[in-house]
Order: sequence, then C-alpha cells, then structure tokens
Amino acid sequence: MTSEQTKRPLLSVRELSVAFTQNGVTQTAVDRISFDIGPGETVALVGESGSGKSVSALSAVKLLPYPSASHPTGEILFKGEDVLKADEAALRRIRGNEISMIFQEPMTSLNPLHTVEKQIAEVLKLHRGMGDTAARARVIQLLDQVGIRDPESRLQSYPHQLSGGQRQRVMIAMALANEPDLLIADEPTTALDVTVQAQILKLLKELQRDVGMAMLFITHDLGIVRKVADRVCVMTKGKIVESGTVREVFENPQHEYTRHLIAAEPKGKPPVTDESRPVVVEARDVKVWFPVKRGLLRRTVDHIKAVDGIDVTVREGQTLGIVGESGSGKTTLGLALLRMISSTGKIRFGAREIDTLSWKDMRPLRRDMQIVFQDPFGSLSPRMSVADIVGEGLAVHFPGITADERDARVAAALVEVGLDAETRFRYPHEFSGGQRQRISIARAMVLQPKFVMLDEPTSALDMSVQAQVVDLLRDLQKRHGLAYLFISHDLKVVRALANEVIVMRSGKVVEAGAAADVFDAPKTDYTKALMAAAFRMETADTGIVSE
Repeated sequence: MTSEQTKRPLLSVRELSVAFTQNGVTQTAVDRISFDIGPGETVALVGESGSGKSVSALSAVKLLPYPSASHPTGEILFKGEDVLKADEAALRRIRGNEISMIFQEPMTSLNPLHTVEKQIAEVLKLHRGMGDTAARARVIQLLDQVGIRDPESRLQSYPHQLSGGQRQRVMIAMALANEPDLLIADEPTTALDVTVQAQILKLLKELQRDVGMAMLFITHDLGIVRKVADRVCVMTKGKIVESGTVREVFENPQHEYTRHLIAAEPKGKPPVTDESRPVVVEARDVKVWFPVKRGLLRRTVDHIKAVDGIDVTVREGQTLGIVGESGSGKTTLGLALLRMISSTGKIRFGAREIDTLSWKDMRPLRRDMQIVFQDPFGSLSPRMSVADIVGEGLAVHFPGITADERDARVAAALVEVGLDAETRFRYPHEFSGGQRQRISIARAMVLQPKFVMLDEPTSALDMSVQAQVVDLLRDLQKRHGLAYLFISHDLKVVRALANEVIVMRSGKVVEAGAAADVFDAPKTDYTKALMAAAFRMETADTGIVSE
C-alpha cells in the first residue's frame, strides 16, 4: 500500500459502535472500532462467531435491521461521504453499484424463483438502465469472467440446478456487474470444498487486480487471510484487539486472543494405524447406484454411480477419514455402511454380516452405530429440550430403565462432552454452534456405541471451536475405543484425526492408505491437487479445472 493510499482511504471507519435494542434492553455488538481500506487494498476482518465482523460490514451499506439497530458512536466515510447519514437516494446509488457484497451461503442469498440471467440483469437494469439485449450480453460476459463454462446455457438455470461453486460464482458475477470500487465478501468460501474455495479465492484476486477494486474480506479462517489479505484486523467481543499487515500479525502476534486464534488451527501429524486392533466395520465392493428413468414408461436408461465398488476397513479405536469434493459420494458411502440406504456388496459389523439384514433386524444394532451430522442446529429439534434430545435414544433402545436412570445417563453424557449437566433443561437455540455440536455428540455417546459416523462435524464451526471438538472426539475415542468414520472436505482436520484415509471422486476411490502416506506423499494428480488447495491455497498447477 502506498503512502498516497494511506492519506486518502476509500473507506474510513471511525469509532463505530453498533447496538441492538429488543424488548427495551440494549446490547452493544460493536464497540468503537476504527480501520481504513485504501483503493485496491484487501483488509480482512477476522474473529469467531459473535465477534461483530458481519455487523460491522453490514453497517458500511446500512443493511442492519433499523430501527432496532443503532450507531451510538462513529462514522463510516466512503469517498468522504458519511454512509450513516446518507439518505435513501444516496444509499441506492452506493449499494450494488459502488459497494457490492458477496454473502456466505449463496443458496439462501439467491432467489430460488428467478433464473441466473434475471438475477444478474436486475442489477444492471437498476443501476445502469440497460435494456434486455445489452443486459443479456453483459450477463454472458460476467459469467464467462467468473469461470462458468458455456455461460449461454446457464442463463435460464435456477440456483438449485447449480453446484455450490457455481452458485458462488453467480453471486460474484452479480456483485461485480457494475464494477464496484469496494467489494465486501462475508465468509464467501466457508461452505465450499477446498478445491472450489481455492478457485474462488484465486478468481477474486484476479478480478481485483483487473478492475482495481478494494475488498473487505470477513472470515474466521486464518489460512484464507494469509492468502488474500494485505492487512488484517482481529475482532473479539465487538472490539478490534489487533491490526497490522498480515506478516506482522501472523509472525509476531501481540494480543493474547490473536495468539489463541493462531494456535487453534488444527495441527499435528496423523496417528499411526494399529493393525492389531479388532475390525469393527468391514465392507467389500460396496455400490450405491441410483437409476435414471426416462420416457413415458419410466424405464431405467442409466445409473448415477454414487458409490462404485469401494472397500472399507474401520478398526476399534481408529479413525478412517473419507475426503473428496461435494458429490464425490462420501456421505452416501457412510450411509450405506450404516444400512441407512440400500446398497450392494458385503458389509460386516463386528462378527455379523449386516448387508442382508432387514430394517427390523438392524434396529437392535442401531445403538452401536451412531451418526453426528454437519449442521447441529438443523439436526436438533427446536421443540425438544436437551434432556429429551439426548435421552431419546435411551428411551428407544433401553425401554426398561427408569426415568431417573435415564436422566442420570443424560447428565453424565453432557458432562463427558464438556457441558454443564444443568443445561439439559434448556433448548438448542440457547446454545452456541460449538455447544450444539457437543449436544449432538452427547446424543450419540449416551448409547455407548462402537462405531460413529462423523459427517462434516466441524465444517460449520469457528477455527478454535473446531480444535476443541477435534480434541473432544480424540479424547472420547481413546476413552471408549470408538471406531470413527470421519467424512470431511477439510483436510487439516482429517490430518489431525485420521489413521487411514480414502480419497473419493465421482463415487470411486482415487487413493487410499495410511494418512501420513496420503498427506505427505500423494500418488495421484487429483490427491496432489486436493493437498495443494488445502495447504497452499494455490490452484495454478493443481490441474483442477474451474466450473
């Protein structure tokens, strides 16, 4: 950043405070923060959920829920104009034209009832006054610019017909339609696979270089900050506790919270496989094929081979990591091993073959085979207390125990996962994301299972909470000799936990073996590409083609 840019920042936030008032009670979410963004510069706001990052960013375009939201102090100067004092006409000129935003979850940010063309063209027609023909030509140009193949064929697509990476590219195209001076990117890659994430970050940097825009990048992922940002501001509890260049902050962190964030990144070498441990789950040639039916008589003309001939071995006290991009078949494989969906091939649980068992015959085995899902908020019933959620499995599988015995087991399970037993009388919405995931783990552990499928259990969590959950899972495994099937696209977490790894792509195994071998010396080009995307955030030589 030049001295000239320092003198004339594009965006200048000065002593900004944000408060929310509800039922007569006012709470401060952001407390007197200040930072500048120069033309063409990228500044990252980093912190955990609830730190005030997104609230600060939304204030820059006055998108908070006013009047319940207010700004007790401060100003936000964009090109010298105070956004907080701007009238509606000025805000309409700024929003989507001079300042654009990319949100975290494109599926909820895009209108499911409108086509890709209509949603991007709307921005052009509103701010540029373009007609249908000119807008269509510009939409095609934008889709091509953000790396969507054959953009003409995607104009009439709806959001649900696109992959996660494609939807995020559409969001970027919409944000860049009017060549804004400032792009606010609010966790734009959190929900994406590592390879797509790397592609999106590379794309944003290239577009930033081409059009000269500045970027405010909001994230909790420090690896991303290292790759994209010039300067970083670390936030916690509504305050900026440290700021500086990326190199200064990461190489010599001054604040205790910054050191805590850096230390929280998943670390450690993969644990060594112990082949003397007994096999808990073993599967051979597992296939899950979904028929493709067409025509008036709905005849099967083809199959989608979600899982295509895979062998699996999971041992007591060991973790098998399943990695791959979305759509690779990871979760489908896990559900097949648990007999939650139909499959072919041999599946053995302990000494018993279960691939031929009926749903009724499988039921007694369910208490020994449990699942922890990716989204704890979606998998916990909002109408049930924690005691009811955790104790539900006990009521099904141990109907003979008394209410007091069940309550005691629930309390013990919550304590084991690091929660106060008294919290069992509360409801899911009263907990943080990390606490809700601990409740999900307690729900599985209360039945004292032998095998647990962990389906992306940390992807929705902050970095430090991820590390806590990984430590908890490792401790529970050691204490109870649990066998884990750990499904994830976050290779850093897999490396910290898994003994063995299977790399999947399009329903097939690309590479498999001891985790240390796969991570340190990958043999296939695809695995090398995954490692490059996850650990170096580089895509120039990965061989992965953009969508």
